[in-house]
Amino acid sequence: MKNFALIGAAGYIAPRHMRAIKDTGNNLIAAYDINDSVGIIDSISPQSEFFTEFERFYNFAAALKRKPSDALDYVSICSPNHLHYPHIATSLRLGADVICEKPLVPTPDLLDELALIEKETGRKVYNILQLRHHDAILKLKEKVQAARSDKKFDVELTYITSRGKWYFESWKGDPKKSYGVATNIGVHFYDMLHFIFGKLENNVVHYLDDAKAGGFLEYERARVRWFLSIDAKDLPSHVVGKKTTYRSINIDGEELEFSDGFTELHTTSYQEILAGRGYGLEDARHCIETVTAIRTASAVHGSAGEVHPFVLALR
Repeated sequence: MKNFALIGAAGYIAPRHMRAIKDTGNNLIAAYDINDSVGIIDSISPQSEFFTEFERFYNFAAALKRKPSDALDYVSICSPNHLHYPHIATSLRLGADVICEKPLVPTPDLLDELALIEKETGRKVYNILQLRHHDAILKLKEKVQAARSDKKFDVELTYITSRGKWYFESWKGDPKKSYGVATNIGVHFYDMLHFIFGKLENNVVHYLDDAKAGGFLEYERARVRWFLSIDAKDLPSHVVGKKTTYRSINIDGEELEFSDGFTELHTTSYQEILAGRGYGLEDARHCIETVTAIRTASAVHGSAGEVHPFVLALR
């Protein structure tokens, strides 16, 4: 049984981490969040200490180091994106390994800084890249690897997840904290594309604003037109009134169905990390480089055949 702490306990994704800690037979010692809406803990780990002030959480965690059997083995981080780096660095210095949500950090430079802190502390950072464990994604990766080596797949990726007015009042709507819509809702898709189709060779942005983004990515094994949005007005007519989310990945005219199978992926990620097969800093580098380039790019008109249909509809 390993000892865990959780930073960002009131966040949307935190309950999946709590359940993963419990389902892997481990102990959530303490949790921290500036917000106290964390009643979910009662049904998962009611014995956990809880703090709303980081200083008190830090002092508690530091005191645990005095007795090896009580010391933290892992800190799981679900805090807002802009706090990942300081929370990871602090947790490493507390003598714990770290499991962090994506995006791990906003830039490759901060990955390099974390690599230095790993060396200084002897601890390790793991990123939750759960799509790499999805059965449909793994089967597609096998299909791509089995195809002739010079074949490039034509891919169209569309992800629309409707968000209300609250989004832009929260940290998620602040590009200084979330790093923008492509980073906040898209980073795991860019990791998935790299995982399946190899090294990125070309990255072009065709549209970018606070609520949506689109562009073209060329990988070793694929040409990808992509579009991401949190605007419900972008939903296709056939899902309006039925669903608030639309997810589609089309490969050479064939739809990839992967709507199901997400529920247990955090637990699977934890199982792999605890077994020594987790994804570390270098595994996260490719998608961090991708979103950094998108976030800092200027949108261009785009060549014929490279522009996503949903972007064309905006023009």
